[in-house]
Amino acid sequence: MTRTRKASSLTSFFSALALIATPLISPFSVAEEAMPAHGVAMHGETKYPAGFSHFDYVNPDAPKGGTLKMAVVANGFDSFNPFDIRGVAAAGISNYLYDTLLESSDDEPFSAYGLIAESLETPRDRSYVVFNIREQARFHDGEAITAEDVKFSFDTLTTQGHPFFRNYYADVKSVTIESPQRVRFDFKETSNRELPLILGQMPILPQHYWADREFGKNGLNPPLGNGPYRIGDFEAGRSITYERVEDYWAKDLGVRNGRFNFDQITYDYYTDDTVALEGFKAGSFDFRLESSAKNWATAYTGERFENGTIIKEAIEHHRPSGMQGFAFNTRRKVFSDPLVREALAYGFDFQWANKNLFFDQYTRTDSYFANSDLASSGLPTGRELDILEPYRDQLPDDVFTQEYQPPTTEGQQGLRENLRTAMELLKSAGYVIRDGKMVHGVTGEPLAFEILLFQKSFERVVLPFKNNLGRLGIDVTVRLVDSNQYIQRLREFDFDMITQVFGQSDSPGNEQREYWHSSTVDAKGSRNYMGVSNPVIDELVNMVIQAPNREELVYRVRALDRVLLHHHYVIPHWHLRSDRVAYWNHLQRPAETPKNGIDLDNWWAKP
Repeated sequence: MTRTRKASSLTSFFSALALIATPLISPFSVAEEAMPAHGVAMHGETKYPAGFSHFDYVNPDAPKGGTLKMAVVANGFDSFNPFDIRGVAAAGISNYLYDTLLESSDDEPFSAYGLIAESLETPRDRSYVVFNIREQARFHDGEAITAEDVKFSFDTLTTQGHPFFRNYYADVKSVTIESPQRVRFDFKETSNRELPLILGQMPILPQHYWADREFGKNGLNPPLGNGPYRIGDFEAGRSITYERVEDYWAKDLGVRNGRFNFDQITYDYYTDDTVALEGFKAGSFDFRLESSAKNWATAYTGERFENGTIIKEAIEHHRPSGMQGFAFNTRRKVFSDPLVREALAYGFDFQWANKNLFFDQYTRTDSYFANSDLASSGLPTGRELDILEPYRDQLPDDVFTQEYQPPTTEGQQGLRENLRTAMELLKSAGYVIRDGKMVHGVTGEPLAFEILLFQKSFERVVLPFKNNLGRLGIDVTVRLVDSNQYIQRLREFDFDMITQVFGQSDSPGNEQREYWHSSTVDAKGSRNYMGVSNPVIDELVNMVIQAPNREELVYRVRALDRVLLHHHYVIPHWHLRSDRVAYWNHLQRPAETPKNGIDLDNWWAKP
């Protein structure tokens, strides 16, 4: 399913959910006393009032029933714990098994509404937040969810969970249980206005279940959850079925009405995407999000597509596309010089690839926040220049003098001219050609590196890039590994170059630390894949997190974007402004698609 929410960095671990603020009654009195509110927005006010019946983009009358069959292209799973760095968790666990304190909406930049928490209290300066737990909130065994469970979840995730949680909640000073239904989080000296919101994204775990179990070593024993589904049948590493909880405690809440409609959701694992595609067309599963332009242009044909048995749609979205590209691991000596990284970008011919491989379906990416108003453009001026000016002596001159544009072969700027530019940059970095090989003029060390892949289909993109660099005497090898080995190598930063997606939301914040802050550069399992460690970027990340309003957030994000681009941490790829989906016609979807794109949890099966 294609769902992009706030804190896209969470999506690999659990479904991002957020907090809330009311548009009708201010949650703060004149005396700055924090009053209970049904929700909170990051900036401004929430769209939905207290007591709303459902989100606008769902069908509140959607029937319950049927089975949704899905496919996963990966080498299986060996864990039911999506919050631990060890092992590979089964698909869907975090989304279906665990609820969070708050639920975000998909048609606002960053707002969310009470789920486990009936209300929250936070002052204007957002120096703390109190969550008031619903009395009816229950785990699947019938035990009530309490403040003890909330504190246990925070303590467990930040000490035993994935390193992401420690970074994400680093500014929490203390957690206090004020009553069985009331828990308070106090924050350090910070202007981090996002903290009340992102604490609402925290999955709530059952303290009584884990009391006599080791959090990271539960293996394939189905854990106790509190969400709309529980684990049903499964075959280790090959398939897993989730069964809808009939007496699910939250089914009538406005944040759940019209959602999670299938009685069963099954994921089958495939080791080859070509086999998976053929399985879809044969009816082995119901829905497919297509990532290959070639497949989209050539493979979705035949009688079943012509007669409407299988529906093929490109559904437009308006979410930030983020950045996809060849990512350099700057921890490696070969990529430590930004001149080298800049030079290698001239070896990637996007225009050729788009025409010959992608049927001209893509737009070149030129920002870490592409397809949004957060993307930088032109030269810095006004408020954005004011933000960057204090760091002028610490930044490349190009930040202030040249608009960033990835190399192009359009018009007279052909590949030959690009390779000539690359050669000049490499000479400036100290490299020379000896015996047909690019080597460092002083050390004699060859310019050579490995590109790590786990998708065989991506070789058709990588091999032309490799061949172009070969014309410069650069020795590139391509290593294809299975998905499990790929994940482990990423966690250990054991690679030279990878192809990577850095997803973004419409309200960037604390998750930016996970991508670019020096505090994560040595944290195994973090998503600082490029090894970014730069004091100016650290300060810009902190400024983004502390942005006091939407206007200032936009300026600060654009400044961060510009600095990242001019340090050449990636060779940008491309993006698409629609979701390419195909599905069997017994599936139905709501009439309205939110700006974040489709969400299968809002779909249903024909009765």
